[in-house]
Amino acid sequence: QMHLVESGGGLVQPGGSLRLSCTASGWNLAPYAIGWFRQAPGKVREGVECISSGGTSRTDGTYAQSRFTISRDNAKNTVYLQMDDLKPEDTALYFCAKDRNIYSSDYVLPFCNPRDYDSWGQGTQVTVSS
Repeated sequence: QMHLVESGGGLVQPGGSLRLSCTASGWNLAPYAIGWFRQAPGKVREGVECISSGGTSRTDGTYAQSRFTISRDNAKNTVYLQMDDLKPEDTALYFCAKDRNIYSSDYVLPFCNPRDYDSWGQGTQVTVSS
């Protein structure tokens, strides 16, 4: 069964940074676009940023932030989310997931929407508080 494992979350003060990692367990994520998503308490799950399989195209979700950067290293079977200048409103459970379909490596994803993704991990908690 294909699933993803997130790590790197934690408690950080406002203005701090975290780098989240998303690793495929027992399968190769290279052919798939991968997305980062978040779910704040009492809110629906929403997209942060998604990246094409080749890493050349990035698509913003509804919670896209210029302070966040998605990247991937297919040789390490890992996708990252660098989060800088964190704010209390960034507090949420962060998930990664793979696209349900396989596209060419440079395909420009039209959306970064949770409905298009599967193989969700358990999430990693990010808490921004002083």
